[in-house]
Amino acid sequence: MILGCFEVKGNVYAIDIGHVREIVRWQPVSPLPKAPALIEGVVDLRAAVIPVVDLGRLLLGEPIEPGANTRILVAEVDGLALGLVVDAAVDVLAVDVDDLGDPPSLATQAGYDATRAVVRRNGEAPILVLSMEHVLESVYRSAIDGGAAA
Repeated sequence: MILGCFEVKGNVYAIDIGHVREIVRWQPVSPLPKAPALIEGVVDLRAAVIPVVDLGRLLLGEPIEPGANTRILVAEVDGLALGLVVDAAVDVLAVDVDDLGDPPSLATQAGYDATRAVVRRNGEAPILVLSMEHVLESVYRSAIDGGAAA
């Protein structure tokens, strides 16, 4: 499995590289009135208007402060393009299936579904592989909940 890795608030996360369309430098986001709460706004990339979600706010409840390394990772899920604000793009990893584990069962039994796998790394912190379906579901839920973040 090939993973695109990125940093959010000092933590390394990843998504399946098959979802990554491109990674671009941070650019200001235009607010989108009455958009779901988790959509920060939109950017215009190559003649396409892309909605943008701040992964700091989505995952940890705290927005990312744009800096020199801030990037927008443009992902595609179920035919929908979505920009994800991250602190930095870190790496592309080829991971053996043996190095992938399931999220802790206690977390999944409690309803946690943001992570679909965990990459175990010898002597280093694990990398959480995000579920892009969860990201989309969180955006949809933020519209229904009238502004509550997931």
